[in-house]
Amino acid sequence: MFHKTYQMNTPLVSINIPVYKCENYIIRCLESVKNQTYQHLEIILVNDCTPDNSFQLIEKFSESNPNLTIKIIHLESNQGLSVVRNRGIDESIGKYIYFLDSDDDITVDCIEKLVENVLINNTEMVISQNRWMNTFDQSTKDFGFPTLSKKKVYQTNSEIFEAYCKGFFPVSSWNKLVDLDFIKQNKIYFIPGLYAQDELWMFHCMEKINSLSIIDNITYNYYLHANSVIFNRTKRNSENHQTILEWIVKSYRNTSDSNRKKLIRGWIVNFKKLIIQMQWKVLKDEEYYKINYNRMKKAPSLTFSDYLSSDFSKEQKKENLLLNLPTNIGFKIFKKRYEG
Repeated sequence: MFHKTYQMNTPLVSINIPVYKCENYIIRCLESVKNQTYQHLEIILVNDCTPDNSFQLIEKFSESNPNLTIKIIHLESNQGLSVVRNRGIDESIGKYIYFLDSDDDITVDCIEKLVENVLINNTEMVISQNRWMNTFDQSTKDFGFPTLSKKKVYQTNSEIFEAYCKGFFPVSSWNKLVDLDFIKQNKIYFIPGLYAQDELWMFHCMEKINSLSIIDNITYNYYLHANSVIFNRTKRNSENHQTILEWIVKSYRNTSDSNRKKLIRGWIVNFKKLIIQMQWKVLKDEEYYKINYNRMKKAPSLTFSDYLSSDFSKEQKKENLLLNLPTNIGFKIFKKRYEG
């Protein structure tokens, strides 16, 4: 608990919560914020024209908790999560911002742990661990989207970007306390229209951020239910992933740093492998698979010197080769590998 002697000087934290079809979860979410041991908070709720009773529940909660600082913003039309998050950024006035999804909740000491860490280490972002709450069988899984980095404090962008490209940090926007000025000054907003917007936002953060810290505490509960994004991937998701890849290629073309280019090539191999597997698992569409396989081949690949380098694993080198074969051969090998 923060000592009363300096409680008056604790920084304001803006907790951003999107509101859309969340009537079954929103009160649980808000109660977890209300019960925080760290109390210097503002709650930013952006209503994306939700068609259910979420807003009515929020109004009642707000009326019952006049001691809480709650700001409710209504969008004039349904515009998607990227626009919602961007509006929340613009409406926030805290020193730090924290994204919390309306169907999840946070541990009672979540914000306290994050603020303590960011003040001690003087970093622009702090990441903690999360827990999966499976509503189907009532089981739990610690470190569902894990932070894998053994190093706990980074003080240079080159170190951070390398760790990110190697998959050491989860790509979700939630469960990260971020310096609001860093986001606004670098104009790191979410790209409108993207369904899987967190992946690209995180990449853009990692391109710019100069300090980052990690704590091993689990502070975020991610609920798996029938409406969870990971259970509702469609062709739109696959198209979004192609768009993300195109943005990453732009970053690759725009940098003259040879080491950074190498890191992005490795990131692209991992990303292409992920999206081609996800797409096939959900759609099982041979024609669409081949279209995307061809599109992805246009992205930068590992070079001959990369194959001679120890910077890439044998698995990455193998995957890079398999992702750049003639389309029909690539599909036959892929199907045999994943379906036998």
